Amino acid sequence: MDIALLTLNDFNAFLNKVFMIRISDEIHLDAELVELTKLNNYSSLEREPFSIVFRTEQKTEYYQQGIFTIVHPQKGNLDLFLSPLGFDSVGMKYEAIFS
Repeated sequence: MDIALLTLNDFNAFLNKVFMIRISDEIHLDAELVELTKLNNYSSLEREPFSIVFRTEQKTEYYQQGIFTIVHPQKGNLDLFLSPLGFDSVGMKYEAIFS
């Protein structure tokens, strides 16, 4: 799937659903899609920018920003650049921005 063609609407049906983040061949994390946010559009691109936020159950550790494979049975595999946002009461949040 071409991530350049994805829109916020492509993720609406998957809010609060579990994906898997493949950190490496040995490390996979379950991650719930917990936020979808429309962002201000400052470019001439057709797609409106947006962000999505996943939350893992990590309590004290996290992974640095980088490109990770996000896996979902219906969406397939998406290679996304994820940045750690910080911990909340449940776990660690990671954000992907589509601009």
